[in-house]
Amino acid sequence: MQGKILKGIAGFYYVHVAESGVYECKAKGVFRQQKIKPLVGDIVDIAVIDEEEKTGNVEKILPRKNELFRPAVANIDMALLIFAAANPQPNLNLLDRFLIFMQMQQIPVTICFNKMELLEPKKREELAQIYKGCGCPVLFTSAKEQEGIEQLRLALHAKTVAASGPSGVGKSTLTNLLQPKALMETGELSRKICRGKQTTRHTQLVHIEGTTYLMDTPGFGSLFLPGMEKEDLGQYYTEFAQYEPQCRYKRCSHISEPDCGVKQAVERGSVHPVRYENYRQLYMELAERKKY
Repeated sequence: MQGKILKGIAGFYYVHVAESGVYECKAKGVFRQQKIKPLVGDIVDIAVIDEEEKTGNVEKILPRKNELFRPAVANIDMALLIFAAANPQPNLNLLDRFLIFMQMQQIPVTICFNKMELLEPKKREELAQIYKGCGCPVLFTSAKEQEGIEQLRLALHAKTVAASGPSGVGKSTLTNLLQPKALMETGELSRKICRGKQTTRHTQLVHIEGTTYLMDTPGFGSLFLPGMEKEDLGQYYTEFAQYEPQCRYKRCSHISEPDCGVKQAVERGSVHPVRYENYRQLYMELAERKKY
């Protein structure tokens, strides 16, 4: 029997099998011997021990499409970056960090601004314009007014999606709108492992419908970009690419060089100044890190 790991905690793995439900499984000892740890998102073969109690053993982990280390998950088709449109004001520098982090893993990204009811249409458009050239779709939702939910559902269709972003922006609320049983299922799992009701402290997948899964990950207030060199940062700002041939220097950093095509594009409004300022701040942070 084959399924997908929704959650792993205290040595137990909760595996969703289509048409059959969720099985509480232990991993075979061979995984420990081989130093392989099953991850949320893994597609696995299980052997059922008790059908009535829905228990079993994880027998085999199928080859992974990809693997993230923060959070530790596998087989992600898309990242959904959820930020509040207002209250709190979106930290766009942090959003850029998330965006770059996912691009480094070669995972497609959709940006979602929740709490759209707090912004006038003109302000929404101004926010959307900032990321118009980044190569990622931008959605607006209102969990409170239940607006934009079907567009979000369409964006997630038939994908395993990791929802990331800071705490308090409505990730869990949106998840429960997409799958009203999510709270109930979380509660049932919590009772089974004797933890009671919980906030999102552990990474877990929620089965939305069919082959659509959404992973509500713990909220982050900051994000360090591992293994990033300042010289590589520009490639993750995709709107820079068309203007870089106009730079005087081939390895232009777009910071202090004269005749920089990217800075000229910023002055003309072809590259959004907010995106450029985020780039400049991240570049200087990476340069400082190199010193130490």
